[in-house]
Amino acid sequence: MALQRPASLTDDFLQGLVARVPSTSGGSWKLTEVYTGDLLVELPQSTPADIERAYAEARAAQREWAAWPLKERLAVFKRAHALFIENAQTTTDLIQAESGKNRRMAIEETCDPVMVMSHYLKRAPHLLKPVKRGGPIPMLSTSTEIRQPKGVVAIIAPWNFPFATGISDSISALMAGNAIVLKPDNKTALSPLYGISMLEQAGLPKGLFQVVCGEGPDVGPTLIDHANYVMFTGSTSTGRVIGERAGRNLIGCCLELGGKNPMIVLEDADLDEVVQGAIFGAFGNTGQICMHIERMYLPESRYDEFRDRFVAATEALTIGAAYDFGPDMGSLVSPDHMERVRAHVDDAVAKGATVLTGGKARPDLGPAFFEPTILEGVTKDMLAGVTETFGPVVALHRYRTVDEAVALANDTDYGLNASVWGGDVATACQVGMRIESGNVNINDILATAFASKGTPSGGVKQSGVGARHGDQGMLKYTDVQNLAVLKKQVMGAKPGQDYDTYVAGMLGGLKMMRKTRIR
Repeated sequence: MALQRPASLTDDFLQGLVARVPSTSGGSWKLTEVYTGDLLVELPQSTPADIERAYAEARAAQREWAAWPLKERLAVFKRAHALFIENAQTTTDLIQAESGKNRRMAIEETCDPVMVMSHYLKRAPHLLKPVKRGGPIPMLSTSTEIRQPKGVVAIIAPWNFPFATGISDSISALMAGNAIVLKPDNKTALSPLYGISMLEQAGLPKGLFQVVCGEGPDVGPTLIDHANYVMFTGSTSTGRVIGERAGRNLIGCCLELGGKNPMIVLEDADLDEVVQGAIFGAFGNTGQICMHIERMYLPESRYDEFRDRFVAATEALTIGAAYDFGPDMGSLVSPDHMERVRAHVDDAVAKGATVLTGGKARPDLGPAFFEPTILEGVTKDMLAGVTETFGPVVALHRYRTVDEAVALANDTDYGLNASVWGGDVATACQVGMRIESGNVNINDILATAFASKGTPSGGVKQSGVGARHGDQGMLKYTDVQNLAVLKKQVMGAKPGQDYDTYVAGMLGGLKMMRKTRIR
């Protein structure tokens, strides 16, 4: 029976979304339904000249937007919050069609911008409010910290969570008074385009949120060269290129990059919970989550029990293409990416690893399906041992002592996310704090950390620079202006005053400031 596309995804609806993308002579890109490979819409491709015009329009709109009172800017997002929830099912249809993920992951992705809006609607008035502090001369001087918007922020969003990254990363920047030029991945441009249309329906000025499309090498240089700040989520190799170019332009950037994320199971862990968590950690979003687990470390005393239960639970998963909540796991994002995942598994097997379950493509289900795969005997001379596979593939490892487990978890160039499971939470936290990772989840895989919007989330080592969420997630999109006021000219020697006398008085004043704690 042929897969029935959702009624919401009409040709007119899809054409209306992509009509926003500027393209004078850039041609188009065939955006397909991943489940079937059928064409959804021709996506316009932007030229460097198109990008320059997008920036010009964004800058004009940003000057007016930054002049709006903060209360009025935030009112747009209060209305958008309701619209995003009201239209979550349509957004989910788009996410599934363009990315191939199962419906559970797609509907959960629609929640992220709503959660980000909720957090910053409460936090923005405090973060963006001018803060007056004392100056160098008590009573006669003040210094005020004023947060000014950067200007136009370039956001480069990945294909694995196109709506969450394309829209969520824009929200705090827009609230702070910036404009946005977004470059989504060609494969997954529809859901962020829909998100922008909802923001405009909520009252966001037209022209403030621009979208340009194209392959990275074609549009990336122009995109970065005209930005005041860059937010990028993607591979470490691409992140280096973006960071270098941003550095040459003397602009800031935030980079959330790759990971080879470990999970440590302690001896006192509840295996019922661990197995359930491990299924999501390895196979959630078909393994295409930056923070998903690719390495699992088990104590020798519980290794066999966990392995057998984990394999059984994996083999019970249902895989398929459906716009309902039936399948436990969906497709990979493209046939090309499926071949990359298969190459990692084939390389591991050729070098001595054992496939406990899975390990094969499933062309009978669709062009980019791959079975959930558990490997044993993976070593560091294998691609799957050191390189991010970014698919439904996980390797099991034994350890003898907790010290050995921590050393193995840290034996990587990456440091994005980690997971520790144990019955004694205090002990598990002590282990977690020893792992070199920007995010560590105790008795969870990733959701607790990522959904904690009040705390910054980022990577260490080769997994990134900077963070999203928390106060940092908004303040990074601002420049600090120090507005200093001197009420009376008292700094410096008075006319005719002996300078030695002035210096003695100045040094005495410094001593007094220290004793009285005046700053």
